[in-house]
Amino acid sequence: MSQRTSLGGVIRRIRYERDWSLAEMSAVVAIPLSTLAKIERSELSLTYDKLLQLSERLEISLPELFSMPVVTQNPVGTGRRSISGEANTITVASRNYDDNYLCSDLRAKIMTPIIIDVKAADIEEFGSLITHDGEEFIYVVSGSIVVHTDFYGPTEIKAGGGHYLDSQMGHAYVRAPGCDSATILAVCASRSEGLDQALIEQMVGFSEQASGSPPAGKKAKAKSGNRPRSSPSPIRARERSAQR
Repeated sequence: MSQRTSLGGVIRRIRYERDWSLAEMSAVVAIPLSTLAKIERSELSLTYDKLLQLSERLEISLPELFSMPVVTQNPVGTGRRSISGEANTITVASRNYDDNYLCSDLRAKIMTPIIIDVKAADIEEFGSLITHDGEEFIYVVSGSIVVHTDFYGPTEIKAGGGHYLDSQMGHAYVRAPGCDSATILAVCASRSEGLDQALIEQMVGFSEQASGSPPAGKKAKAKSGNRPRSSPSPIRARERSAQR
């Protein structure tokens, strides 16, 4: 078996057997989540040194690693669903946003839906623009906002309006002048697994940097059953179970 055609299926098999998310496996093997996702999709291979690192951290010899049966991607018609509500919503409060991550009971989602209360009144208050993997669409539910990006001038979007953008471009959402409150629905999507957890960890990190707390990665766990609690972390985890 060639590495390119088999390693992704092997990694997927190990994750399923150990009940890990891609983010959890990334932490164990010390390989970036985005890299691991590309390997699992057979879009990227590993150098010999990285293969040894993977083998050692998984405590599986290289011969055993490459002799394991592979697991193919899930079939298209899985019938998964999630109905959003308080029990499966994760809330993260940061300086600029109050983010409510919906349908958190579903693992390995392609889309991450978020209800966001926009708190910053202007870009000076917001600070540096945010970047992350994937693309996103926002819909203004109430109030009005101004969208700031790296490549375009500020754009005001009123209630009922939408905006689609490349999330790898620096971007920020702030309240429009004269608007006291604004709420948006954001739907983020990426080909890489683990976007929802990466977004949560990013926002927790922003909040903790502002408050002078230790980095979020030292206490936040990727598995939904072990979400950080509301104190001292700004994240409130309401969901205690996960579906594949």
